[in-house]
Amino acid sequence: MQVITTLFYLPNLEYFTAILDKKEIILDGIENYQKQTFRNRSKILLANKVETLSVPVLGGNKNTKYREVRIDYNQKWKNVHLRGIQSAYGKAPFFEYFYPYIDQVFRKNHQFLFDMNLELLTVCLKLLQLNVKVSVREKEGQIADSMDIRGLLKAKASPGVYKFYQEKVYSQLFGVNFAPNLSILDLLFCEGTSAVSILKASQKK
Repeated sequence: MQVITTLFYLPNLEYFTAILDKKEIILDGIENYQKQTFRNRSKILLANKVETLSVPVLGGNKNTKYREVRIDYNQKWKNVHLRGIQSAYGKAPFFEYFYPYIDQVFRKNHQFLFDMNLELLTVCLKLLQLNVKVSVREKEGQIADSMDIRGLLKAKASPGVYKFYQEKVYSQLFGVNFAPNLSILDLLFCEGTSAVSILKASQKK
C-alpha cells in the first residue's frame, strides 16, 4: 500500500510507525505551507529537557506553496541545531556511525525547506534500511490503494494522544522518565540496528 504524507523536518516516531509497512511514501508537493507544524520543527532529548528544534523560514504562510518556502540563513539556527544534536547524542552508541550522514545534508545549505527535509527523510530511511519508494505528488486527484495521513500528526496535539504510535520504551541517554515520540534521530542514535524492531513494537494496533 502507498501512504500520502506531508513532509516533516526529521520526523518523529509516530510518522515512521505510520509509514513503516508501506511500499511507497507519496509526499504532498502541491500543498500550501502551514506555520507551527512539524514541517519545520522536531524534538530531541537534552540532559534536562525535551528541546524543540525549529528551522526559521522566510515568509512562510498559508498562501505560500510549501515547496517555495525558503530557509532563513540570516538566523544562526543551523549551528544551534547541530550543537543541540551533538550535545544530546554525542555519547550515544550509534552517534559516530550515523551523525556524518545528517551533518552532510546540513552542509549543503539548501535554499528551500522542502528540499532539505526530503534529503533528510531519504537519509533516515537509508539508515533504517527501509526499502520504500519515495515520490512527490505533483497534481491533484485521488491515488488508488493509498492511505492519507496528511493532517493527522499535529505538533500541538495533546501529550500522549497518538493515532499510529504507542509508547515502547528503549534506552535513552537522559532522564529518569522515558520521553516518547521524539525525532527519529533519538531512536537511531540510541538503538541503531534495533530501531526498526522498536518501531514495529511501537505501532498502535
